[in-house]
Amino acid sequence: MSLFTTTYDVIVVGGGHAGSEAAAAAANMGAHTLLITMNLQNIAQMSCNPAMGGIAKGQIIREIDALGGFSGIVTDKTAIQFKMLNKSKGPAMWSPRAQSDRMQFAECWRTVLEQTKNLDFYQDAVNGLLFEEDTIVGVKTKLGLEVKAKTVILTAGTFLNGLIHIGDKSFGGGRAGEGASTGITEDLVLKGFESGRMKTGTPPRVDGRSLDYSKMTEQPGDEVTEKFSYLPSTKALTKQRSCYLTYTNLDVHSLLREGFDRSPMFNGRIQSTGPRYCPSIEDKIDRFASKDRHQIFVEPEGWTTVEMYVNGFSTSLPEDIQDKAIRSVAGFENVKFLRYGYAIEYDYFPPTQLTHSLETKRIKNLFFAGQINGTTGYEEAAAQGLMAGVNAALKTQGKPSFILKRNEAYIGVLIDDLITKGTDEPYRMFTSRAEYRTLLRQDNADLRLTPLGYKIGLASKERLDRVEEKQQKTSLLIKFLQETSVTQEEINPILEAKNLALINQSVKFYKVAARPQLAFSDFKNIEKLTSFLSIHEIDKEVIEQAVIHLKYSGYIEKEKNNADKLNRLENVVIPATFNYQKVTSLSYEAREKLSKIQPTSISQASRISGVSPSDISVLLVYMGR
Repeated sequence: MSLFTTTYDVIVVGGGHAGSEAAAAAANMGAHTLLITMNLQNIAQMSCNPAMGGIAKGQIIREIDALGGFSGIVTDKTAIQFKMLNKSKGPAMWSPRAQSDRMQFAECWRTVLEQTKNLDFYQDAVNGLLFEEDTIVGVKTKLGLEVKAKTVILTAGTFLNGLIHIGDKSFGGGRAGEGASTGITEDLVLKGFESGRMKTGTPPRVDGRSLDYSKMTEQPGDEVTEKFSYLPSTKALTKQRSCYLTYTNLDVHSLLREGFDRSPMFNGRIQSTGPRYCPSIEDKIDRFASKDRHQIFVEPEGWTTVEMYVNGFSTSLPEDIQDKAIRSVAGFENVKFLRYGYAIEYDYFPPTQLTHSLETKRIKNLFFAGQINGTTGYEEAAAQGLMAGVNAALKTQGKPSFILKRNEAYIGVLIDDLITKGTDEPYRMFTSRAEYRTLLRQDNADLRLTPLGYKIGLASKERLDRVEEKQQKTSLLIKFLQETSVTQEEINPILEAKNLALINQSVKFYKVAARPQLAFSDFKNIEKLTSFLSIHEIDKEVIEQAVIHLKYSGYIEKEKNNADKLNRLENVVIPATFNYQKVTSLSYEAREKLSKIQPTSISQASRISGVSPSDISVLLVYMGR
């Protein structure tokens, strides 16, 4: 018996970062969508640090925004600090990051979702899935209701059979103060899915009034702030809250070691793999025993709250050890704890069981997004949620899947890595994972992706118009710089002030503008340039595009050529029915791996570990190349 008489187009299970983006994307594409979550008060909760973006993660938020998602908008509206990381490096490495007000962030996301047409909400736990043979047809809730749907997206985060550890204590839960989700894993395993366990952790939260900031180094935001969203509906910060930097020391390490025998990580109670790039403090002092200190960033949780997040001190050690050790950190001598750190173990499903659309291979119309796929991080989850929401909606509309290639977006790299290589530890994105990071910059995400988002019906006409205007004005400015000459009298004073070689005749503007030692702001007194910028209403974004083009055009062109080669292999499609076992000239490992992953193209096959170049040559012969 069901109180729900509607068969939904899309049901999204879980209201975290993946679930929020999935529900918004599906509904905005016209699919009648239901978001089911265990607690409607906790939609888009920042379970760990109160921040969005960072190295490679900032690029992902920009990409989500460019496609028509909401993470960038919500971050802008609730940010308390903004920084552009890696500014000392080339533009391929620049990565935006913002501290957020935790409570405002969740509130803003809920408001966004409630204002979305075609989206219904229901608070209950999903503890079973409804199948008809190899197709999902709905979900079953803890209250015993059956809700039917054409497609289902699972975004259960750390809740699937979640187990929280603090020292020698453990209890079921998906997050501190919230219960675990049971039943889903069991239903999927019965259907032949492979599942595994992963672990993540979180640091203590402390009362900011009990800290001595005079013993720490203040970490303010950027003087000139930017924002994530390309839309004008959000504004850059004018006022910011500072973070603070302090360090552990050998006394801290010694006190922490006292509790190692009671640590679930070391005494065998936690068997699963934790995140390599965000290790716990006990993991850090064990693995890096020669280091006499580790960074601790003290991050405010909001504009007005006294709660502070102790970034860098993630731990599952007993509470008495956490308390004793942290008091030896400079500034924490009189600390008051609000919440102790903990570790959490949860179920995930190796993502090689998915296609590029994030639909499962075993069960039709079932999609996975977020930590269920073995990833860690809000940004990675949100990106998967968006793509799963889009593809679930497209499936109900009888349209082809929307898939981003590795040379089109970090989101494309993320999904391809997951489904091709799989992961046995929590996966997070880095710039180094992208072969084409010069193309995949944070500044051009709108140019790359908004036309694609508009084509599938997600990005608005307003977004597209802004992109086209940005493209036109960038071309106009580049043309001006290439065709306009500047004299010695105009340029030499600027060069002299920077101790650079002077010019002895008039030259085209672009030759000077392309010099790496010069910033565009150095030319602010050149009348013909300022007049051109004013007449054509050229803004900061356009200037940035033009400068990057002038200074890095050689590198960008080279990368485009490499990407074209990749695309040629992408176009060599491998039929879904291809039997690798019959190709005896392939190595045994290649046959095994290719049969398991079922790559859709030669390019994807070449990225599978254990598949050698000679195996690829054999496949090319079979594909008639």
